[in-house]
Amino acid sequence: MVGITPIRYFVFALALIPLLRLVILGYLGDLSANPVEFITRSTGTWTITFLCITLAMSPMRWITAWTGWIQMRRMFGLFTFFYGFLHFSIWYWLDHNLDAAAMIDDVIERPFITVGFLAFVLMSLLALTSNQRAVRALGRKWSSLHRLIYIIAILGVLHYLWHKAGKNDFEVVYIYAGIIFVLLIIRLPFIQRHLVRVRS
Repeated sequence: MVGITPIRYFVFALALIPLLRLVILGYLGDLSANPVEFITRSTGTWTITFLCITLAMSPMRWITAWTGWIQMRRMFGLFTFFYGFLHFSIWYWLDHNLDAAAMIDDVIERPFITVGFLAFVLMSLLALTSNQRAVRALGRKWSSLHRLIYIIAILGVLHYLWHKAGKNDFEVVYIYAGIIFVLLIIRLPFIQRHLVRVRS
C-alpha cells in the first residue's frame, strides 16, 4: 500500500493549482474584463470546494476504513481557510482599500456579507486551533469546537446563495448546497452506522 506521506505531497501540490492559475492569468492579463470580481469569485468558489472536500474525509474513512482520509482532513481544512483568507483579503483590500470602517459598514448592511464574514471568523478560529498544541490544550473541547465546521458550511451556502440571488443564478449554488446537505445528513448516527456496516 502507498504510504500517506507521498499522497499528501501530491495532494498539496494539486491544491495549489487554483492559486497558480490565478497568478498565470494575472501575468498574462487574462483575468476577464473585471479582474477583482473574477479573483474574488474564483477564491470563493475554491473555498467552498475545499470545504466540501474537508467534510467528505470522515465519510470516506467510514466507507473505506483507510485512516489516510483523516490524516489529510487537516490539510484540506487549512486549504479551505487559505482560499477563504484570500477571498476575504481581496474583498477587504480591493473593494474597501483596507478601510476597516467601510468594511464594518458593509458587514452590517449586506446580509450575504454578514454571513460570509461570520463564516470567515469561525474558519479562522478552527485554523488557529488545528495544531497539536491546541488539541492537547483543549482536550475534549477540541472536537466540540471543530464541529463548528458544520455551521461554517451552512453559512457558506447562505453567503453563496444570497450573492447569486442578485443575478438570479442559482444552478451552481444548488449543486454545492446539495453536496453539503448530503455530507451533513450522512453524519446522523444511524446513517453513519449503516455506512460502517456496509463496509464491513
